[in-house]
Amino acid sequence: EMEHENYTVVTEFVLLGLSQNHEVQMILFFFFLLFYTIILPGNVLIIVTIQGDSQLGSPMYFFLANLAFLDICYCSVTPPKMLADLFSHRKTISYGACMAQLFFLHFLGAAEAFLLLVMAYDRYVAICKPLHYTRLVNRGICCVLVGATWGGGFIHGIILFALSIHLPLCGPNILDNFFCDVHQLVKLACANTYIVELLMFLNNGIVLVVCFTLLLISYTVLLLKLQTQSSEAKNKVASTCVSHIIVVFVMCGPAMYIYGLPFQDVPMEKVVALFHTVIFPLTNPMIYTLRNKEIKRSMWKLVSKYILRCGK
Repeated sequence: EMEHENYTVVTEFVLLGLSQNHEVQMILFFFFLLFYTIILPGNVLIIVTIQGDSQLGSPMYFFLANLAFLDICYCSVTPPKMLADLFSHRKTISYGACMAQLFFLHFLGAAEAFLLLVMAYDRYVAICKPLHYTRLVNRGICCVLVGATWGGGFIHGIILFALSIHLPLCGPNILDNFFCDVHQLVKLACANTYIVELLMFLNNGIVLVVCFTLLLISYTVLLLKLQTQSSEAKNKVASTCVSHIIVVFVMCGPAMYIYGLPFQDVPMEKVVALFHTVIFPLTNPMIYTLRNKEIKRSMWKLVSKYILRCGK
């Protein structure tokens, strides 16, 4: 830390982490390492399968591959540092790394929320306007929509980054978490942060609530629309919609719990944040895959072909 004018400039933060107990830290390390060893390759396999199978060329699978890629990127923000810190007695992160972690966490998280909206639009057009589907959801439009989700996420992340980087930090540098986030930084600020908190709440809370509300409305309309479909079509579409709805709750629920209220102390914030940033993202594409016969069939073909090739 360096003295500058009449206050202290913080150059690093101390993270309290998930636990101070060494045995608990080792158990957590091996649990998360096992989880990543199994689930991370599964997400890569989803992308490879969709890209390599021409029968999975519909927009729904294109969006699913992008979701898997987004989740892999999202889970590269906090877990590597968290796993390394489980072996460290003193867990620290530099100011620059903290700001980068905060930016990418919200950039990728918002991009995923917007991608779920795009996927809901895709299902709406497929079910409610099937005759216009190829015109309204062609490959060019899909690329534009995916680009828009990344652009929207970048704007969301850069706003929070700009607000956070201007917070005056006067010396206390202990963050009661395993990663950097806006909640902890605001608590360390040595100035009136009411306006900053309000802007952060509007940026986080409203985006989450609006996305969640629109997603719920869209899938409610789709499920009601299914009443007019044949039994076979109804079962197939209902299975897809249920997968989407599960992912919406899995992603938006914890996020709204953490960011939905203006900077109040949130009970069990570390536990919820752990599931939100580490566990749930990698499981999202799996939820779709386990309920989709076409992808499971293609994945099995790809794995079987690889095994046969290695056996020769």
